[in-house]
Amino acid sequence: HVQLVESGGGLVQAGGSLSLSCAASGSIFSTNAMGWYRQAPGKQRELVAAVGSVGSANYADSAKGRFTISRDNAKNTVYLQMSNLKPEDTGVYYCNANLDRLWPRLYGENYWGKGTLVTVSS
Repeated sequence: HVQLVESGGGLVQAGGSLSLSCAASGSIFSTNAMGWYRQAPGKQRELVAAVGSVGSANYADSAKGRFTISRDNAKNTVYLQMSNLKPEDTGVYYCNANLDRLWPRLYGENYWGKGTLVTVSS
């Protein structure tokens, strides 16, 4: 099976920084797109940032200029560096990965982590 494990959430004051990481493990042949989603209290889950297998990234407008997504393909790990955090960045951050399974051989499978809480105080 495949697991995504996030780490790095926590409590930070507005204007501060946090780094999140997410490692995929299990029967993985290759990872395709990886990304981070956020779900604020009472709201739907939304894309924060995503990065393709060769490093092309896209960001939500709210994240542009403040967040940086990166990945280490050798480690099947995706990172999210967040700076100048705002209270509206508060939420549970979920890692998402689209990957090809090694066994059974499956392509384009979508997986989610369990989430890590980020709280930004004003």
